Amino acid sequence: MDKKWDTIEVLRHARHDWLNKLQLIKMNLSMDRPEKVHEIIDQIVMESQQETRLSNLKLPRFASLLLTCNWEKHLFKLDYEVIESSHTNHVDDELLAKWTNDLFLAVDQCIEPFQENYLSVTIQPEEAGIRFFFDFKGIITDNVHLKRFLGNPDSALTVQVTCLKEDELSIEVFLLPG
Repeated sequence: MDKKWDTIEVLRHARHDWLNKLQLIKMNLSMDRPEKVHEIIDQIVMESQQETRLSNLKLPRFASLLLTCNWEKHLFKLDYEVIESSHTNHVDDELLAKWTNDLFLAVDQCIEPFQENYLSVTIQPEEAGIRFFFDFKGIITDNVHLKRFLGNPDSALTVQVTCLKEDELSIEVFLLPG
């Protein structure tokens, strides 16, 4: 989160991502695999819808953190899903972005590099606030550090660890409107 992305960098990364997707489509067309092309296009549409939902939460720092996470040098791949809801109460974007960035750094310090490490974030707006589910799959090498980090949340956050094993971490975080 310390990195300040300028417009040129964002466009360069976004263009690179789009070119990769177009190359996948082109390759599958050349291999006469139209069903795979349709899958790729459906995935692109789904990702675009999720980006829209994330942007519509009115949490610009948190959204930027998630949107640029895979462009940073993290030891995990991030995906996210925003559960559609009519509730979008204002929560402390600064607090949420800082805590999430600190979680990313803690995860980076506690996992095996060069493995298939995945962090999935599900965002569920609710009438009383917003609930976040962080699910990690990969190789965790330091449970103690993660427990220490997760045991000291900001008072505005409710953090509940639902699973912490050598290859899995599940956290539920609730943030009240502020």
